Amino acid sequence: MTHQMKLQNSPFYSIKSGKKTIEMRLNDEKRKLIKIGDTIEFTHMENGEKVLTCVVNLTPFPSFKELYGHFDKTALGYEKNEIAHHTDMSKYYDEREISLYGVLAIEVKLI
Repeated sequence: MTHQMKLQNSPFYSIKSGKKTIEMRLNDEKRKLIKIGDTIEFTHMENGEKVLTCVVNLTPFPSFKELYGHFDKTALGYEKNEIAHHTDMSKYYDEREISLYGVLAIEVKLI
């Protein structure tokens, strides 16, 4: 199955370059349909460029705090000199949604 996801500029190009290997999302009903071996087509939100990936692992967490503590920040899309903090995700999801669904680390590789 192929899933569609949109990304902002920086995470899109980090996935396209192969540096970012973990996409972080709310573990809502849409994400619960994703299985290992599925494909995800990421679309750049501004220019429509696309990149195709394969799902190699799925790891659910109760919150972004636990997710951030489990993975290297570069796999999450941060540069080595950047500070990575789980509260960075609050611009995308509110605490109520996170408490309700939990979060999902989607490990991908380029196809």
